[in-house]
Amino acid sequence: MTISDPPRPRRPLTLRDVSEASGVSEMTVSRVLRDSGDVSAKTRARVLEAAKRLGYVPNKIAGGLASQRVNLVGVIIPSLSNMVFPEVLSGINEVLEDTPLQPVFGLSRYDPAHEEKVLFEMLSWRPSGMIVTGLEHSDASRAMLRAAGIPVVEIMDLDGEPIESVVGISHRRAGGEMARTIAAAGYRRIGFLGTKMPLDHRARKRFEGFTGALARAGIEVADHEFYAGGSGLKTGREMTRALLDRCPDLDFLYYSNDMIAAGGLLYCMERGIDVPGQVGLAGFNGIELLNGLPLRPATMDIQRREIGHRAARIIATCVEQGLTGAGTRVALTPRIDPGDTLRPAAAPRGGQAPADHV
Repeated sequence: MTISDPPRPRRPLTLRDVSEASGVSEMTVSRVLRDSGDVSAKTRARVLEAAKRLGYVPNKIAGGLASQRVNLVGVIIPSLSNMVFPEVLSGINEVLEDTPLQPVFGLSRYDPAHEEKVLFEMLSWRPSGMIVTGLEHSDASRAMLRAAGIPVVEIMDLDGEPIESVVGISHRRAGGEMARTIAAAGYRRIGFLGTKMPLDHRARKRFEGFTGALARAGIEVADHEFYAGGSGLKTGREMTRALLDRCPDLDFLYYSNDMIAAGGLLYCMERGIDVPGQVGLAGFNGIELLNGLPLRPATMDIQRREIGHRAARIIATCVEQGLTGAGTRVALTPRIDPGDTLRPAAAPRGGQAPADHV
C-alpha cells in the first residue's frame, strides 16, 4: 500500500543561518567550519553547537558547480556481514543503474554516533538523495536529514515516525504473525534466541510483537538466550546448546535471524532431535542460504530486494521531477515460509475453529 502526501518545500541551510543562530559573523562561521583562522575556543564551540543543532553541513563540492548537487545517492546500512543488506543494495542499484544517479554506501554499525559521522560526510558532498536504514537516529542526524533539502527515504521499518518517505514492514506485526502461526501449530514451550537489543531496534520490535501475541494466546516465552556481536552458524549452535541445556523440554525455538536459526538447526540434527516433531524452529529474513541446508528452516520473507527497488524509485522520481521530497509511505507485507521446521497448524478440537488471537 502506498500513500502519498504533498511534498514539503525545504531549502538548504546557509552560513547566514548558522551566523544568526550563533550570533557571530558569516566570516567567523566560515573560519570555524573550515578549521582555519584565529577563533577563540568559546566562539568555536558556539558555532559548532549552532551548526549541529540546525543540521548544517558544509558544502564540499566545487563552488562553481551550477546545480550544487552531484548525481550520487547516499545509502547507509548497518552492516555488510548481515546477509540481509546486500540484497537491499542490489535492489537499489537495479533501479538507479537506468538513471544518471549512482549509489554510494556507508555503514552505521548499529551505532547512532557513527551513523551521524557517516551522514555528515555524505551530505557534505551534496548528494541528490539519501536512503537510510531504520527510523531511529540521533537528534543531529535527524536535523541534518531534515535540513538537507533533498529526498530522504528511510527503509526496513514502519514502526515509528519517518523524517520524510519510508519503505518497509512493521516488525511488531511480523513478530506477532509468527507468534500466532507457532501457537496455531500447537507449540507451547517456546524459547527465543536473538541479539542484545538496545541498538537493534527492529529486532526489539519483533520481540515485542512476538511476546505480545503469545501473551494474548495465553503463552509466555519459557526462556531466552541473547548474544552480542555478529550473527553466524557458530553463534546459533552455541546459543541453542545453552538454551536446550537449561530447558530441555522446549518444543519451539524462535530466532531473531536466519543465520543463527540455521546454526540451531544443525545443532539439533547433530543431537538427533526430531525437527519439527520434537522441536520446531523458525528464523527471520528469508535469506537464500536456507535453501542449501538438509532441512529448510521456517522463516519470514520481508521482500528485501523490493524494499531497495521502492526506495530507489522514490529518489529517482523526485530527482527527475525536481522535488525535494515526496512524503511517501510504502508498507510491504512479509510472508511466512514454513519450510521443513514448522509443522502445520493443529487440527481444531471438537469441530470448533481455533481461537483467533489478534
